[in-house]
Amino acid sequence: MITCISPIDGSVYAERTPLGASDAAAAVARARNAQAAWAARPLAERIALVQDGVARVGAMNDAIVPELAHQMGRPVRYGGEFGGFNERATYMADIAQDALADLVIEDSDKFRRVIKRVPHGVVLVVAPWNYPYMTAINTVAPALIAGNAVMLKHASQTPLVGERMAEAFHAAGIPDDVFQNVFLDHQTTSDLIAAKSFGFVNFTGSVGGGRAIETAAAGTFTGVGLELGGKDPGYVCNDADVQAAADTLIDGAMFNSGQCCCGIERIYVAEAVFDDFVAKAVEIVKGYKLGNPLDPETTIGPMAHVRFADTVREQTAEAIAAGATAHIDPADFPQDGGAYLMPQILTNVTHDMRVMREESFGPVVGIMAVKDDAEAIRLMNDSDYGLTASVWTQDAARAEAIADQIETGTVFMNRADYLDPALCWTGCKDTGRGGGLSVIGYHNLTRPKSYHLKKA
Repeated sequence: MITCISPIDGSVYAERTPLGASDAAAAVARARNAQAAWAARPLAERIALVQDGVARVGAMNDAIVPELAHQMGRPVRYGGEFGGFNERATYMADIAQDALADLVIEDSDKFRRVIKRVPHGVVLVVAPWNYPYMTAINTVAPALIAGNAVMLKHASQTPLVGERMAEAFHAAGIPDDVFQNVFLDHQTTSDLIAAKSFGFVNFTGSVGGGRAIETAAAGTFTGVGLELGGKDPGYVCNDADVQAAADTLIDGAMFNSGQCCCGIERIYVAEAVFDDFVAKAVEIVKGYKLGNPLDPETTIGPMAHVRFADTVREQTAEAIAAGATAHIDPADFPQDGGAYLMPQILTNVTHDMRVMREESFGPVVGIMAVKDDAEAIRLMNDSDYGLTASVWTQDAARAEAIADQIETGTVFMNRADYLDPALCWTGCKDTGRGGGLSVIGYHNLTRPKSYHLKKA
């Protein structure tokens, strides 16, 4: 049984029965059978149907927002995910005609030579619970628009999300077998991948989960896209707007209880502005309210599961025992306990501490002083992960020079914790492989097919 334990009170919020092996195989067969007819529809028609489905998700938002609070703990005051969900889907719809257009090399009286982009067939999307709508739509929308059938397997913490998306997309007219929400256990998922059930698999989740996907796909030549762990750094240069940097970086570290793929998990600050930055950061965090996410006054809700909160508590306690300084007084957050985890800022941290090396995925951030750009670059690169990095300076040329030396997928200047759908969303090192959104997202969700036609 797939069970969602609500972090609000530890009660069972939803239960779903996963498909057995034969039913799962039958679902794949239905998707394969439906895909050819879907791909044969005009591109403009597929775009319109996906856009209609997206709009129908938006019409459900009043019901979705409290559902998310119950499933994964995000406060209702933030209004859900439809803004980003719609932005990403709309951008991918807008660029589809150009991104999927034939590349004509020659069309003369002698030859027609052209490269077309054709769908993989059936795409499996394995989505995470932390931003369950936005992470899913990154692949679902362009995969459908490109002519693939899609099977969505959502995280056990957010089982209602796929059901909502299926309801909306089917009501819009996307055939039931072209977009399927499926409940699968890990073994059945691995077995399906190993059986060459899919033309492409996109997974967002843990490093361990990504390894399991790659292991299952080994030898099948199935394409995979993986967005895995992260330990994203921010660097505040000596010429930065310190208040703006503190506002954005601390929000990037604490929003969604720190459960953001590209959240800020470590901050490096030039010595000249270090004390000022830390003071501003502490003041921001002291203004937060930890509590029930259904309360509109709450700014930080519980983490999605008690075990996630306990991991962050362990990292924080180990760091303090090793000499780190904690700046937030537990007395300011009396609700702390279980899945409810108070935010914390640590200084006097080093890269010998787990809190600065392992993914925390919670509301804690370590801040270190650095003497120059070279030291900041070295420390930012001293990580097994590489999703995003944030650089704060008034000098764009300096920022780009620093960015060129950072081992990461995306570099921001004077912002953080954002996904621009026009740019490729990608990572390096243990963060994974492949890329979503942008024109490159379409390239990964299709394959090139070359036509060399000699005219008689």
